Amino acid sequence: MTEQTSQDNQITGAEMVVQALVDQGVEHIFGYPGGAALPIYDAIFQQDTVQHILVRHEQGATHMAEGYARSTGKAGVVLVTSGPGATNAVTGLTDALMDSIPLVCITAQVPTTLIGTDGFQECDTVGITRSCTKHNYLVKNVADLPRIMHEAFLIATTGRPGPVVVDIPKDVQFALGDYTKPDLDNLRHASYRPRMDGDHAAIEAAVDLMLRAERPVFYTGGGVINAGPEASEHLRELAELTGFPVTSTLMGLGAFPASNPQWLGMLGMHGTYEANLAMHDCDLMINIGARFDDRITGRIDAFSPNSRKVHVDIDPSSINKVVRVDVPIIGDCGRVLEEMIRIYRSKTNQPRSEAIAPWWKQIEKWRGVNSLGFKNSETVIKPQHAIARLYEATRDRDVYITTEVGQHQMWAAQHFHFEKPNRWMTSGGLGTMGYGLPASVGVQVAHPDALVIDIAGEASVQMTMQEMSTAVQYGLPVKIFILNNERMGMVRQWQDLLHGSRYAHSYSQSLPDFVKLAEAYGGKGIRCSDPAKLDAAIAEMIDYDGPVLFDCLVEKDENCLPMIPSGKPHNEMILPDTANIGSIIDEKGRALV
Repeated sequence: MTEQTSQDNQITGAEMVVQALVDQGVEHIFGYPGGAALPIYDAIFQQDTVQHILVRHEQGATHMAEGYARSTGKAGVVLVTSGPGATNAVTGLTDALMDSIPLVCITAQVPTTLIGTDGFQECDTVGITRSCTKHNYLVKNVADLPRIMHEAFLIATTGRPGPVVVDIPKDVQFALGDYTKPDLDNLRHASYRPRMDGDHAAIEAAVDLMLRAERPVFYTGGGVINAGPEASEHLRELAELTGFPVTSTLMGLGAFPASNPQWLGMLGMHGTYEANLAMHDCDLMINIGARFDDRITGRIDAFSPNSRKVHVDIDPSSINKVVRVDVPIIGDCGRVLEEMIRIYRSKTNQPRSEAIAPWWKQIEKWRGVNSLGFKNSETVIKPQHAIARLYEATRDRDVYITTEVGQHQMWAAQHFHFEKPNRWMTSGGLGTMGYGLPASVGVQVAHPDALVIDIAGEASVQMTMQEMSTAVQYGLPVKIFILNNERMGMVRQWQDLLHGSRYAHSYSQSLPDFVKLAEAYGGKGIRCSDPAKLDAAIAEMIDYDGPVLFDCLVEKDENCLPMIPSGKPHNEMILPDTANIGSIIDEKGRALV
């Protein structure tokens, strides 16, 4: 760390924490007080730069910080107390680690003299969080605190982003020391050196493969979004330059515009037929910022069996971890894409339209299946229809979408279409029920004038429902759009497929009245069960200037399709019965399921 100025007067460790937040440009922090954290809370009380958002549960704080981070590209910041405060944050920390979300979580700790004595509200926070954070610290000396605070932000936001815990004993918060303001532009860590620029020879080798491919596909992930808006722009430029089709993981939605004709839709377990068949039959797969997750690959030994594979990732540990690749490129997605464009243009400025025309012809046949089709109803609201109408009502608005986890999450990914990055916040890797409501609060804090909607399920939303109180307290007009099928829908669907339709505890016999619940919290409740009244009810939700719980009663036993059954390859999909498979079966019968 390079010193710029040194304060003449010593300050407490608690004041150092707040000053470090100010110097890092932090505007909001999500937290819940407790005895061990009170010195920091007292320091927060005595300043006006950093606004504290009081949550109702520490898990909610971490999800709010995730939503804040994912929608802004900045680190989300959390403050919790020792013991249960720290352990309650573990779910959100693990979620952030799995999805590469930058968080700095400040946990208070009992005084250093009590560590190891099983003191009141003591736990081994560093030990507990070692496996669910990118890095963590126990600060034993106040002289180390300024450096550690700034290192935490550096580590959380650079390389592959992730959560960092800073555990600060109470006596360290009270101790006096010197605070040195860092030179943030030249901040370094002794051993942490993420590689940003990809190897030139490897990038050129990838471009040479692109110039020879006949059945190429760009397979993109959340790493493109994490690399910043420039990375998404470079992806769009490279796709236009080459003419190649583009697909994405759940976490990568929005990096490439859904309205672009080169977009194949999401791939994977609930991805589109055309995306999954393109992945299966391609001869060149260019993976940009994705990690070959099991929900994408299906059966590994049958995954894209005839393709050469390029993998671009800033995390070296992701390369060759799941799938062996031909051209590994370690580096920031944005910088690698920019270099790919430069090298491609040095060889040709023409898309490979003629060479890949037969490939596009095949893709158009797969598109003809209409794998996202569903039979609508005039008497009951179909969940897919509800998402489609929500999209149409908000497509011209400045809208951000969060979700819980389950069928509604997949329907949202399939039927809500994203044109920009950072507009889609969901729990991908960990699949955390209860993520969406607090995440929407964090997004609304970051974007107070935007329309923020949590597409929820009635089971998931109850896990963190208390954060509705946070939304009301801070006047955050989040809209919670609940697809209520009175089932844990994805669990019920798997029980149908794998467990002989034995519905063991996958339905709810005692659901709350969500309208009355919203009113009890001080928000607005809306209920709709009639397809003919859905559009008007959605408009009422959008127009209300405050938090809303929208109880949308939908078809109870609708399955989320298409679907690749667990352990099956991409070309063995379960399609909806609306799919038009007969017209696209080729001589090898590859459209049969």
